[in-house]
Amino acid sequence: MLKVKLENALEKEKLEQYKDRVKSINHAINEKTMPGNDYLGWANYPAIYDKDEFEQIKKDAKWIRDNFDVLVVCGIGGSYLGARSAIEALKGLKNNDKIEVIFFGQTFSPNYTYQILKYLENKNFAINVISKSGTTTETSIAFRLLKELLEKKVGKEKARQSIFATTDKEKGALLTLARKEGYRTYVLPSDIGGRYSVFSAVGLFPLAVMDINIDEFMNGAYEAMKKYNNDNIDENECYQYAASRYYFYEKEGKKCELFVVYEPQFTQITEWLKQLFGESEGKEKKGFFPTSVTFSTDLHSLGQFIQDGTPLLFETIIHVKNPKYDVEIPHDDLDLDGLNYLEGKNLSFVNDKAFEGTLNAHKNEGKVPCIVIELDKLDAFNLGYLFYFFMRACALSAYLLSINPFNQPGVEVYKRNMFHLLGKRGY
Repeated sequence: MLKVKLENALEKEKLEQYKDRVKSINHAINEKTMPGNDYLGWANYPAIYDKDEFEQIKKDAKWIRDNFDVLVVCGIGGSYLGARSAIEALKGLKNNDKIEVIFFGQTFSPNYTYQILKYLENKNFAINVISKSGTTTETSIAFRLLKELLEKKVGKEKARQSIFATTDKEKGALLTLARKEGYRTYVLPSDIGGRYSVFSAVGLFPLAVMDINIDEFMNGAYEAMKKYNNDNIDENECYQYAASRYYFYEKEGKKCELFVVYEPQFTQITEWLKQLFGESEGKEKKGFFPTSVTFSTDLHSLGQFIQDGTPLLFETIIHVKNPKYDVEIPHDDLDLDGLNYLEGKNLSFVNDKAFEGTLNAHKNEGKVPCIVIELDKLDAFNLGYLFYFFMRACALSAYLLSINPFNQPGVEVYKRNMFHLLGKRGY
């Protein structure tokens, strides 16, 4: 189960000053009386999700696994980051599964787009296009290209059976197209924003295609939902983490939160976290800049700055104690590299000592506050639990800043400028 360790960050007594505010905000989240309350559907979603759609997702996922080489997930931001981070975290970076999931529609890059389309020319592929509106520019361009390629390969009738649309239940361009063409549709609930959508069909369908146990994934989210709906900060570790962040912001003037992992296959979790916190908190000239590293790799590039550079950050370290696999270090007769003192030891032992040594150095020598979020292992249950933990913490964190966590007014500005430069009508 998840543990939040604050002993290398701050004294818990410093959080008592936020006790009443935390209690009030938790009540307001449950009663949906805070700004952005029309996007709080995620808060109790693990208890009320559509069980019929859930079972259909599992059936369709099995059909795809049995009949295709590739599923192309076409979406951007919250429409792909949750699924990608979960798949990589649970299946690894080189998983040799019978089916491959490719993520597309998250960039305008002509190079990436060309290479993906060329790769798919000789693949038997299905499409999962994800967009609440159906007009997100990156995703819409990519889907237009994918649909054209698929229809040329297999014909329009077979193509429509191979396309699955995750979109709004009642309106939008993608829903209109799906109804016209006869695509299978899943619902992106209207009261859940993209970056909070991983427990909806947005995340569940790609995970199920990769044979990840989505029942356990949702069970983990449900258990976290029950545990963290607790307004007592002395008992609620999720809110202790959120209040600690606020303390660093308000009392110590920290500007950045550095998310740290020690497994390359967890790197996309930190990408998901960067969107979750950056887009939720970064408003009205407030909020932390969320950034990330993967140790020990990045200790050789950024370790010096973290240790001795401008004191603008604190660390949030996701530490998984037991890896899924392990490797033993062998004996070498020459021992020219001087590593025989490690022979017979597992790499997990070395990785843990790197974690412990770095934690000690950053906290005691660098004076960098380090919050450790510890899990015994990372499986579907624990990942669902972890994702819900961060979503609840993010909502509380934003409300402590007096910010609406569920809008993103700033991104609309660049879109207007881009549409004007592209010559879109009305801009």
